[in-house]
Amino acid sequence: MGGMSGPYVIRGSVCLPEAELVWRFSRSSGPGGQHVNTSDSQVELRFDLAGTTALPEVWKERALERLANRLVDGVIAVRSSEHRSQWRNRETAAVRLTALLAEATAPPPRPRRPTRIPRGLNERRLREKKQRSETKRNRQGRDWS
Repeated sequence: MGGMSGPYVIRGSVCLPEAELVWRFSRSSGPGGQHVNTSDSQVELRFDLAGTTALPEVWKERALERLANRLVDGVIAVRSSEHRSQWRNRETAAVRLTALLAEATAPPPRPRRPTRIPRGLNERRLREKKQRSETKRNRQGRDWS
């Protein structure tokens, strides 16, 4: 299986520097039998968002603002423990972190330009409403017996 180890591209030419990533491994809960008791397959990946120089300043500010509730002292942490192999958990954690940063550094959406309802459409709607109310009014007050 070919993993994506190496430069983790956020967007364009901006990558996560391997030197600024802090990996921590621990025993993972879940399936694995006897193997799980001896291997540190859970991965925690930490990235110092506040202190990094890899991101452009604008992106950094944007990410710090959007991920404020997930940061601890300017550091973002991502955990992965769904796979039995530490290698696959490392890949998953790195992919998660890059996706998170890509989303957090994305430029804000363009403001919506309010559009006007075409006059003909509005007139047609009012005409149909009038017809409908006329139909209903004609049903009232009749003695059908």
